[in-house]
Amino acid sequence: MTNAQKIKMALAYKNMSESELARQLGTTPQAFNQRMKTDKFSSSDLEKIALILGCKWTAEFEFPDGTKI
Repeated sequence: MTNAQKIKMALAYKNMSESELARQLGTTPQAFNQRMKTDKFSSSDLEKIALILGCKWTAEFEFPDGTKI
């Protein structure tokens, strides 16, 4: 699953539009839509989005034995 898909799911969960998220990020809805299309998000971008949505962003490798890196 791409980060853009995860963002869309999180927005649906919070009942927030992409436009509202874009405004809270300090960008235009058009610019944010372009980033969603290209799926170009840094870790800090995803952390900011999580903060706005009131959740936590984690990125990790998880192995079958439960080891997380």
